[in-house]
Amino acid sequence: MGYREVYESWLANPYFDEATKAELKAIEGNEKEIEDRFYRDLEFGTAGLRGVIGAGTNRMNVYTVRKTTQGLANYINKVGGAERGVAIAYDCRRMSPEFSEEAALCLAANGIKAYRFETLRPTPELSYAVRKLGCIAGINITASHNPPEYNGYKVYWEDGAQITPPHDVGIMAEVKAVTDFNDVKTCKRDDAEIAGLYRVIAQDIDDPYIAELKSQIIHWDAIKQEAKNLKIVYSPLHGTGNIPARRVLHEMGFENVYVVPEQEHPDGEFPTVSYPNPEAKEAFALGLALAKKVDADLVLATDPDADRLGCYVKDKQGEYHSLTGNMSGCLLADYEMAQRKARDGKLPEDGEFIKTIVTTNMADNLAKYYNVKLVEVLTGFKYIGQQILRMETTGKGTYVFGFEESYGCLIGTHARDKDAIVATMALCEAAAYYKTKDMTLWDAMIDMYERVGYWKDDVVSISLPGIEGLGKIQSILSKLRENPPAEIAGYKVLSARDYKADTIKNLVTGEVTTTGLPNSNVLYYDLEGGAWLCCRPSGTEPKIKFYFGVAGTSLEDADVKGKEMADAVNAMVEELTA
Repeated sequence: MGYREVYESWLANPYFDEATKAELKAIEGNEKEIEDRFYRDLEFGTAGLRGVIGAGTNRMNVYTVRKTTQGLANYINKVGGAERGVAIAYDCRRMSPEFSEEAALCLAANGIKAYRFETLRPTPELSYAVRKLGCIAGINITASHNPPEYNGYKVYWEDGAQITPPHDVGIMAEVKAVTDFNDVKTCKRDDAEIAGLYRVIAQDIDDPYIAELKSQIIHWDAIKQEAKNLKIVYSPLHGTGNIPARRVLHEMGFENVYVVPEQEHPDGEFPTVSYPNPEAKEAFALGLALAKKVDADLVLATDPDADRLGCYVKDKQGEYHSLTGNMSGCLLADYEMAQRKARDGKLPEDGEFIKTIVTTNMADNLAKYYNVKLVEVLTGFKYIGQQILRMETTGKGTYVFGFEESYGCLIGTHARDKDAIVATMALCEAAAYYKTKDMTLWDAMIDMYERVGYWKDDVVSISLPGIEGLGKIQSILSKLRENPPAEIAGYKVLSARDYKADTIKNLVTGEVTTTGLPNSNVLYYDLEGGAWLCCRPSGTEPKIKFYFGVAGTSLEDADVKGKEMADAVNAMVEELTA
């Protein structure tokens, strides 16, 4: 059926409630809006769903959530995992409680026990809960840092990581096979509880989760010495981080924790920011104002589902510096590896430091500095989780640290997703430790730059929404494949990687090798002097992203080179979209 026929069928079908039909009738004369809502089913990708909330097949609503859950239930029953159950968490967004409840009741109707958190919880705690409860899978209702009109549905497997092959392909096939909404099962909560197929979880997961985080602390001595002196400003950005982040800092002994009052309470409208993203400068406006008022040492903000941490740190002159995800990730990696080496005398001989392909090459130099193996994976923290599982199942390799440029890292292996709560804890611990050495976190950052090089990394994001935007994104990638650049911003291209074709072409020798990574629609260019550029479509938003990095001889030199690269990338984008 065409989009117009699907639209009409929703209006005629008694399965859909009157509120849904009223919303659809209100757009009756808007053909473009009808097309966007019905030209396709909201795609269940390799991690789940993400889309604008509303009526339609290409929207997040109770019907698409039920349909997706039915497909997941069919897969779980097919692999014989029903008895183990599914953990379910949700965040502060519009419809998150309702979507999580619908998912739980669909699972129960299919004979699968649902463990649903009583209230909103961070993404990493859901990852922890899957393993703690021995579940076959997990569901998290969240759209992370997307604008307020979005929500999402992430699926995790038994290892606590978001789904990877073969389960992602298997689940996607089962979801796609559910073509009739009338085939979707559901039940009443009372019936599910009586049948023992619906259980509320809360403190029984919270307490051991927090205990796992605290077990990663290296320098209790430094915390005891400086906890009363360190001043911390924190914002949950209206999301899930408020209670767990404050709890862990309180239990560590930090007394001067100032929460941004305007952003303290959960609110899916995100009234103080247009984009609830710790990468965005505006997200820190209120936090920085409070920091200057109380003379804070550092300013922290977690995104709505608390898997990503952004921060500003104060230098000895009182200036606050923003740390990108690449900077904070490397700073924490440097601290963790240095202090564990000092404590234990050495790092594991088979230690592995994991990063994604769009993450800074500064990580490569850090791995060399500490003599640990650097492992590179595709974008998405689930691939880092996959490497942890590989180490556990083979007995080869020891996880040391893992992070991605998008402000996410994992210390320890209690979860298999990035964890902003443990990152908050570790960064405050590091601040206390460096304070005992009369150093700020900014001093520690500069010290690391001196040892492994001054790097400037950034990303240029181009928003191209709708069906037309999807076509433009594919056109950009096609043009780059047909005419790969020989130089970018004055840097000669040394090799070109095409992760879709699984090739790495050495442009100097002409030799072609394989990437060794799964198929992905990503292009990557290795440039002279350690510089690089990577182009990939976003997996969560209608965007195409150009990531890049350059090395400099100083902060100022790296900034200049980074600006030149950004200008060259923007010019390239203009040419590709002309």
